[in-house]
Amino acid sequence: MLRSVLLPAIHPSPSPLSSSPAASWHSCRSHISTRAASSGLLAKPPRSSGIGPVCSAYNAPFPGPFPEPSRYSSMKDYLSELDKETKKALETFYGFSEGKSKVRRSADDWNETESHFFNQIPLLKFEDFSKTATDLRSGRKRKIEGSVFHKDSSIVNSGDSNDIIGFQLCDANNSSECALYTFSSGVNAIQEWYKLHYMNIMAQIPLETKEELSYSADDLLLTCFFDGLSCDKRHFTRFHHPLHGNCYTFNSGENGTILSTSTGGSEYGLQVVLYIDEADYNPFLVTSTGAKIIVHDQDEYPFIEDIGTEIETAAATSIGMHFTRSRKLSKPYSDCTETGADIPVENLYNKSYSLQICLHSCFQKAMVESCGCAQYTQPLPAGAEYCNYKKNPNWMYCYYRLHEKFVKEQLGCQQICKDACSFKEWALTTSIAQWPSIVSEDWMLRVLSWDKGQKINKLNKTDLANLMVFYKDLNERFISENPTNTIVILLSNFGGQLGLWMSCSVVCVIEIVEVFFIDSLSIVMRRQWQKAKKWWNDRKREGSGKPQVGDVERQGHDNPVCIDEDLPTFNTALRLPLPQETHLPRTPPPNYSTLRLETAFTEQLPDTLEAGQH
Repeated sequence: MLRSVLLPAIHPSPSPLSSSPAASWHSCRSHISTRAASSGLLAKPPRSSGIGPVCSAYNAPFPGPFPEPSRYSSMKDYLSELDKETKKALETFYGFSEGKSKVRRSADDWNETESHFFNQIPLLKFEDFSKTATDLRSGRKRKIEGSVFHKDSSIVNSGDSNDIIGFQLCDANNSSECALYTFSSGVNAIQEWYKLHYMNIMAQIPLETKEELSYSADDLLLTCFFDGLSCDKRHFTRFHHPLHGNCYTFNSGENGTILSTSTGGSEYGLQVVLYIDEADYNPFLVTSTGAKIIVHDQDEYPFIEDIGTEIETAAATSIGMHFTRSRKLSKPYSDCTETGADIPVENLYNKSYSLQICLHSCFQKAMVESCGCAQYTQPLPAGAEYCNYKKNPNWMYCYYRLHEKFVKEQLGCQQICKDACSFKEWALTTSIAQWPSIVSEDWMLRVLSWDKGQKINKLNKTDLANLMVFYKDLNERFISENPTNTIVILLSNFGGQLGLWMSCSVVCVIEIVEVFFIDSLSIVMRRQWQKAKKWWNDRKREGSGKPQVGDVERQGHDNPVCIDEDLPTFNTALRLPLPQETHLPRTPPPNYSTLRLETAFTEQLPDTLEAGQH
């Protein structure tokens, strides 16, 4: 039986390695960039990944939770009827019997109300995938109607290889709507059937009662050391897990103080000896022995079933941690979310966003909307209550049908939820050694028994687990994505290619754009304005019926609206208006005597010639 122990959730607060108020550190970063090839400009923004190891000396905030199952001996009053039905099924189907033993009964009418419940959902044995089943209680065979959902498994086959164990769930509002859930392994069938009834019972017990019936931190911890100093239950915070009972988190930071370590290595981590009371485990809920731990940040929710690490009893387990921080680019480079604020799903866990939180919250929301109540193993939404057979007789059938849609991705949660752009990860390296050793077993178990208060009976080593959780080193690995091409890089590369192949600069390109686009557009707009102005003036004249005094058509450069202050060019000079023609007077020119030069010159010519001859 596996004892789930949220041990050192090696929490480095909001920023695991640098968020501690007392954390002072110096770092030298080296950035390694790997570029991704792109197939086209801005087709899809490519990315490059950068790995930046941080060589640092700092005080690393330490994490740590433990989950502890409920104390089975304290819960027997509530589980007596369920245990009786389970043992009867084992004896009927497999011939297994523990012998006659007295079963503790509750003083109230709990068992009377639950008997009807077990009659409604009994265990059945099917023969060769047929719909003929043997009822556990009556031993009679009956025909079963409904869809068959076979959950195949190859762990253990029940009796004959053709026998299949399962149970039938029907819609309380429509008895003809039924579903058969079968398992080829009797172990899986009994555990699934037991878990289904277990959740129904636990949902009706108040939280305060369940916390009192579960193990305390004093029961769990035998010894505790952190960073070479002694620690105790004051350094652990309790949170109740629906299935595992009380869980304890080391260094949760809820009291405002986050423990940190300035040295790596096993001697400066968390060292605890856990008391695993194997005899007080529920034999039907889990079937393995040990403890389960999970390392997580203070603002992350510990999903024990999904990412927990199992440790053995009678062994010393050493877990070395290496911290990695990763960041992906958001849109348009990838479909991730920064904080989950853009996801239309309420975060029911009150922790930082993650894909798992979104999926569980989405399923719980669909459960409340479809079934009218909340599933027991997940947080309770506001205004809802957990499902139980008394108030919600149809919840099991509704839950299984809804879960079937969720697994087949027909519920829409996988399409709505996105990965987180930023996340933290601890790479764990686990090593196991025999503990305690043969030569030290006697005295160590005797001393631990005295510390536990058992001065007569000595502890058994199979009830103990030694755990060490520590940082292998205080180096942080940072993985980031950077865009391969940005607008600035794109323009720079474009200009470089133009200069290389066309001897053209960016200034030249700008001038070409100005001439062919800006100037051309300006000329077209000016011409359109002139036409519009002329049309408007013509319309005004037509409306008045006769031209107005002083109404002179103006166009081109005569139009005061279009004033060209530049120097005239050849083309513009050709378009200048011609000067107005002036009428010359018709009077003849004056008759001046000085204009008769030719006659006087002819009369003097002979005298000049005679004088030359003499």
